[in-house]
Amino acid sequence: MTTEPALLEKRGHIALITLNRPEARNSFSPEMLVRLAGHWEEVRDDANIRVAIVTGAGDKAFCSGADLGQLIPLINGAREPQNEWDRKILADPDILAKGLLRTFDVTKPVIAAINGFAVAGGMELAQGTDMRIAADTAKLGVQEVKWAIFPGGGSTVRLPRQIPYAKAMELLLTGDLISAQEACDLGFLNRVVPQNQVLDAAFELAEKIAANGPIAVQAIRKSARECLGRPEHEAMSMESRFAAPVFKTEDAREGPRAFMEKRKPNYKGR
Repeated sequence: MTTEPALLEKRGHIALITLNRPEARNSFSPEMLVRLAGHWEEVRDDANIRVAIVTGAGDKAFCSGADLGQLIPLINGAREPQNEWDRKILADPDILAKGLLRTFDVTKPVIAAINGFAVAGGMELAQGTDMRIAADTAKLGVQEVKWAIFPGGGSTVRLPRQIPYAKAMELLLTGDLISAQEACDLGFLNRVVPQNQVLDAAFELAEKIAANGPIAVQAIRKSARECLGRPEHEAMSMESRFAAPVFKTEDAREGPRAFMEKRKPNYKGR
């Protein structure tokens, strides 16, 4: 069994990224973040990958956030770098933002398969994904305020946009956790399933998306993300710019042709 703290597996057009530190509740170590950032780059750059799933190893945690013994002391200068992973984190602060999907755009849809606790940075990673399926046993929240630190992975920006403002502020300022069902009721999750069905449900969703025209999927995702919160007239103009190139692709000719011929389309991503 591999001991790498972040794994990448490719299954057809779907990439599965697994946070692999179950003994530490899949908390972010410097090595995990460096490898995770590299995996996101590979997902973006591999034209064969159409959808990505991110999950945690084991059945206890999706991710419990930063390793308070390794990562935080390194970042705030309380300990000196001890290996290549520590030095890479200090040499390139963007690795942290990339690993958490804070500023890095994978360009493909990302599904979070939340198999357990998604806390602090783990919750922030989930906020950077496009869709989320969680175990009925999962708990979610941003607890940084309890330890007098700032949830700098994007929570103060994303959470008030993704759930009602008042509830977002309650979570941000109390550090309380909520159940998966409450998170689903708030619209943060797509669905809640039994713990042993989380990954299967995520793959079922990913396979539906991967079967669609990949250029259209990526353009729709980009438009929805970039138009969010903009004035309607501006957003409509942006949408037209995203839409126009899609209609000129080979896939856009293949889709209607397959419909008329009553067969499954063969999309090639061009």
